[in-house]
Amino acid sequence: MCPAPAPWRPRWLVMLRAPVDRRSMRELAYVVTGLPLAVIAFCYAFGGLLLGTTLLITFVGLPVLAAGLAGCRALGHLERGRARALLGLAVGEPDPVRTLRRSSGLMSWIWALLRSGATWRHLFYALLHLPWSFFSCGVGLLAWCAGWSMIAYPLWEWLSPDSVGTPPIRIGRDGLTSASTPQQSSTVLEGGFALAFVSALGVLIVLLTPWLIRGLVQVDKLLVSGLLGPSWLATRVSQLETDRGVVVDTAAADLRRIERNLHDGAQARLVSLAMELGLAKEKLLDDPEPDPQAVAALIDGAHGEVKLALQELRDLARGIHPAILTDRGLGPALSALAARCTVPVSVTVELEERPVAAIEGIAYFTVSELLQNISKHSAARRGSIDIWRSEQRLLIQVTDDGKGGAQVEEGSGLAGLADRLRAVDGLLAVYSPVGGPTTVTGELPWR
Repeated sequence: MCPAPAPWRPRWLVMLRAPVDRRSMRELAYVVTGLPLAVIAFCYAFGGLLLGTTLLITFVGLPVLAAGLAGCRALGHLERGRARALLGLAVGEPDPVRTLRRSSGLMSWIWALLRSGATWRHLFYALLHLPWSFFSCGVGLLAWCAGWSMIAYPLWEWLSPDSVGTPPIRIGRDGLTSASTPQQSSTVLEGGFALAFVSALGVLIVLLTPWLIRGLVQVDKLLVSGLLGPSWLATRVSQLETDRGVVVDTAAADLRRIERNLHDGAQARLVSLAMELGLAKEKLLDDPEPDPQAVAALIDGAHGEVKLALQELRDLARGIHPAILTDRGLGPALSALAARCTVPVSVTVELEERPVAAIEGIAYFTVSELLQNISKHSAARRGSIDIWRSEQRLLIQVTDDGKGGAQVEEGSGLAGLADRLRAVDGLLAVYSPVGGPTTVTGELPWR
């Protein structure tokens, strides 16, 4: 089920709440806690790497280096958990070392660790994260502390008796200095004006600090997802395995549908035809004086069954792959499809050339299923189909002015359609607010 959309808030309210909302506090906690953990990880990784490479001339070097790499993987697990808890960043686990082991034993475990690309990425993260943590923690804490200190400056002025004789503030080319420092082309703020200026500047810094920290955290997200997660190749293999399962399930469902339609449709018609022809044959052969009217009625009924069976076979063949799509392409095929829809539908196809047959077929059946949804569920008065090419992608957009409320829920027709498009590196986007209109956009690779 799709998550409920976040309530809309004015931008000024978002800006005012940013310094104290939970997301900003979690991001600040992530930046602050990252520095001590980065120091520990760097010391461990650098020490293990240095000690292991130094001892490589002996047999002890490899186990020490492997133990250091295993510790880096454990620290990476901790970092992924911290990112998940404080940033809401869900990063998958990398491939386990056991998948690379060829046998049991210590040496197999050591060679598996040394051959694992994920293990070396964890080591690189431990070495790279320390300088970045110094920078992000220093900048974030400095801005946060400076802003709140400047806001509290009037209170400090009031509570501290030693600050009664504090000199005024001078604003010049060198920034904020004491008024006792001589400068040219400067402005002096005294008394309440100085306090108000410092407080207003502090408020501005406090309001901007959450967005500064949010920008710093984006770099941490890139580091965690890029170095501590599964490799792109492993992710791609997993995605292809999932897509292959979707394709196999879809093909099996199509075969079951064809079998069911043949059994309940054309096959039943042909059985009835055989029975009626058998009755006609009996009347002609067994009856010494056959009634021509009765035989003609039986033959006429058989003729009707033949026509119905042929029509059902044509419909079934059209459902498998329509001849008009093969012969004339998407434009005429979709126009014929729209003509059979219960809702008036306009068709616009802007393609200078035809895509490959497989993509063309997927596009056709995608539009066919969306038109069925319009006929059955939308209560629309009109609809439209637009097909065009954008670089190496084929874009499909089906719109209706119905009641809306369509969602890509688990087990729904739209969810199955999205899985089919995803199996060929496509995607499906649904915009359907309650009350309409509904716009479904599909994107497919051109080849």
